[in-house]
Amino acid sequence: MRTGMLAFALGLLSLRFLPALPPDGWLLALLLCGLACLRSRGWPLGCWVLGLCWACWSAQQALDDRLAPALEGRTLWLEGRVVGLPTRTEQGVRFELAQPLSRRAALPKRLQLSWFAGPELRAGERWRLAVNLRRPAGLLNPHGPDREALLLAQRIGATGTVKAGERLGAAPPGWRDALRQRLLAVDAQGREAALVALVLGDGGGLARQDWQVLQATGTVHLLVISGQHIGLLAGLMYGLVAGLARLGAWPSRLPWLPWACALAMAAALGYGWLAGFGVPVQRACLMLAVVLLWRLRFRHLGAGLALLLALLGVLLIEPLASLLPGFWLSFAAVAVLVLCFSARLGGWRPWQAWTRAQWVIAVGLLPLLLALGLPISLTAPLANLLAVPWISLAVLPLALLGTAMLAVPWLGEGMLWLAGLALDGLFQCLAWGARRLPAWVPEPLPLWAWLLVALGALLVLLPRGVPLRMPGAVLLLALWAPREQVPHGQVQVWLLDVGQGLAVLLRTRRHALLYDAGPALGASDLGDSVVLPTLRRLGVKQLDLMLISHGHADHAGGAGALRRGLPVKRVMAGEVAGLAPAQRCASGERWQWDGVDFELWQWAQGASSNDRSCVLRVVANGERLLLAGDMEAGAERAWLAASEDLRIDWLQAPHHGSRTSSTEPFIKALVPRGVMISRGRHNGFGHPHAQVIERYRRHGVVVHDTAVEGALRLVLGNHGEVEGVRGQRRFWRSIED
Repeated sequence: MRTGMLAFALGLLSLRFLPALPPDGWLLALLLCGLACLRSRGWPLGCWVLGLCWACWSAQQALDDRLAPALEGRTLWLEGRVVGLPTRTEQGVRFELAQPLSRRAALPKRLQLSWFAGPELRAGERWRLAVNLRRPAGLLNPHGPDREALLLAQRIGATGTVKAGERLGAAPPGWRDALRQRLLAVDAQGREAALVALVLGDGGGLARQDWQVLQATGTVHLLVISGQHIGLLAGLMYGLVAGLARLGAWPSRLPWLPWACALAMAAALGYGWLAGFGVPVQRACLMLAVVLLWRLRFRHLGAGLALLLALLGVLLIEPLASLLPGFWLSFAAVAVLVLCFSARLGGWRPWQAWTRAQWVIAVGLLPLLLALGLPISLTAPLANLLAVPWISLAVLPLALLGTAMLAVPWLGEGMLWLAGLALDGLFQCLAWGARRLPAWVPEPLPLWAWLLVALGALLVLLPRGVPLRMPGAVLLLALWAPREQVPHGQVQVWLLDVGQGLAVLLRTRRHALLYDAGPALGASDLGDSVVLPTLRRLGVKQLDLMLISHGHADHAGGAGALRRGLPVKRVMAGEVAGLAPAQRCASGERWQWDGVDFELWQWAQGASSNDRSCVLRVVANGERLLLAGDMEAGAERAWLAASEDLRIDWLQAPHHGSRTSSTEPFIKALVPRGVMISRGRHNGFGHPHAQVIERYRRHGVVVHDTAVEGALRLVLGNHGEVEGVRGQRRFWRSIED
């Protein structure tokens, strides 16, 4: 039985690694083969095939429910009902709309919408909205998050921006939304949003700084309702009934064990309902249900079987859950604890078990964090030693009791005030630890090194006395395995996907240069949220030069965040205003790094900021790249007149491919092999212009576009081709524009 369950679960998990879904005909053939295998000795293979078929069918339904390509970028009037808890941001409100209807087209069942400066929304309200719709997509950079996978796992068929709207019907009484508003209105020492996250599982109101502190200290699971919270509440309810029965205070006509199990399960389900039943909550409730059922029959249940049943339950309900990093972390953490605390000879004192649990999880999740490209918190074991009991024994009981007693004047609000005070103190301690020892973002390991780390972690977690534990600790040194180095005379170029902006990383063997820093507008700073994390994932420890082409926010906006987050030896800019201390671009300056030549140029007489862009030419082994910033027609003519050798192999499209740049004489003189365009999907400027694209193609220039291909990679000097991150095939990625 367990073998079949495990094979079925592996089939469901296999969906995560498919480059493409099988066509319907092949899926039917696989299903028939799986059913045939069930009647033979190959029945485990049949279980695996059936799991895969179910997962593929479910994923195909989600893909078929995406917005039709013909509707992308169009504005439609539609009607629908607000679902979930709308999130208020600095720019407006973000919410989901279910079962939208339009007279002009069939729409996906679920939309994720943003309404800039929008009104207050309530769950259950019906609205008529004018929405500019887009297919699910997001920025895609090396080793970074994949928003397209996240949206598919949530079965979001389209995203969009609301242009106008009118409320058609008020919301029916919605206790969850009303409770959130009540919690946000209480005085909780400025930690009202954290209380909402803890009680309702809605972390949308938490500040970005708070998320960064939680991530840096490995304590995110404490503010996102997890199995720990569910188990604690169920255990308290079970213990309360058992304690009353032992003291003789429980009614004798009611058998205490069934009531204890039922009330524990009811408490878990009630809290899960309150929290919206995320994957960790589903896993915890399913495991708890299995354990309580076995407890009623007085049978011993291995924790491994309960975990396997929970895994099957979650994946049967939603096979796409395997696309979520939280799914893997949630189940892996429990699996590590089961491995290390089950079938041990002798016992551990409570304090020993508690302290060992922290380092066990830290070591056990290490390979998974590396595989997912997530930061590794060096303070997590110590931070959790303090934070877990503090949240479990102080904050959570106060928060839940205070919420339940809000109807009692002063009492509920007083408890929530104490809970907020306790939360604030905890956040201050965690922030201190995060400043002292920030999270580590390692470079991706080669496969052989990752396998050694995974094996080493497994051996270290074996019981004491096993002779292979020490060699396992040695294998963990593969974390510092040498990474692939850029060869002398070559330069690795990454044109990052930063939407409507520009950020280009150039790395020689021992140096790193960043050309432009990505856009920033208001609270949205892609230098901080995209460029800086990507540089860290690529192993950039410092920048030898940050070169800002000109002062526009889509090129210079992220410079401040990068200077705060990384050591920068030197800053140069076409316009130094707002970037001090910085040197002005010195036209004609040349230097060489590791056999690669660099040269700057600027048209100082340019009438506009765009035309005064600082231009960088890079030559590696005879192969040439021109980073042109936002220069337009006038600067292009000046560059042609000033340059002796006009040959260019690769070109960063001037001004994102606008109609005022990439002129016919410029392209004809350069005739590059390829052009790389950095721009946002469906941007309001119409970049790149259709005439510019046609002009490039007429001259045989291959066009690469970050909005279509994600971040672009080029190794200048080996005379290869440009590769887009989206070219790494995944079944959920759409390559159409």
